[in-house]
Amino acid sequence: MSALLAVEHLSVAYGRVEAVSDVSLSVAPGEIVTVIGANGAGKSTLLNAAMGLLPARGRVVFDGSDIGSVEAEDRVALGLCLVAEKRELFGAMTVEDNLILGAFRTGRSLAAETLAEVFARFPRLRERRAQLAGTLSGGERQMLAMGRALMSRPRLLMLDEPSLGLAPKVVADIFAIIRDLRATGVAILLVEQNARAALNAADRAYVMELGRIGLEGPASELASDPRIAESYLGLGG
Repeated sequence: MSALLAVEHLSVAYGRVEAVSDVSLSVAPGEIVTVIGANGAGKSTLLNAAMGLLPARGRVVFDGSDIGSVEAEDRVALGLCLVAEKRELFGAMTVEDNLILGAFRTGRSLAAETLAEVFARFPRLRERRAQLAGTLSGGERQMLAMGRALMSRPRLLMLDEPSLGLAPKVVADIFAIIRDLRATGVAILLVEQNARAALNAADRAYVMELGRIGLEGPASELASDPRIAESYLGLGG
């Protein structure tokens, strides 16, 4: 199957420090792909560059077209969307208003239809639709960030550390939602430090170390690789 997203020989530098070096990866339509690795490996930088938020060398190809010169907001219109690690919500606005902002590229009738779909997927957001986003719990804020991204009706959703700071029960709920999204045809590129949860959810995986891809392959195979078990799953020794 041809790739929906192809990152080709991507490099990103902060001054003289190269945070991402010659990274290539791909995501097919309807596929969950995860990038795991230690903190500081360059995972978030990779997503931000793919979204057009950081200057980079190399190519980012979406649905067969090079989008290197396309602005981030126009990448959203093409169907590429990023849920950032910090979630970037408007705390002084209601849950519903945050969601509606995510549909800035769609018409009013389609936005209303998508809002109903998001509320069906996240019943807790429906219950809190009039509540200020800044008063939500960590899990609710992550759900809102994901729901707002879905309001743009993405074809590929990039998630940066969706489990960060969440209780285990909430993490399980978030990953169940990620798997459900794949069933609707949305492709997922997932950056995650929780390697166990990420590998259980993903079809394929890349392991990033010091800005480079060290290993790649089917997620189930990497989950049983002794190097991954020792370094990321706590099964060494």
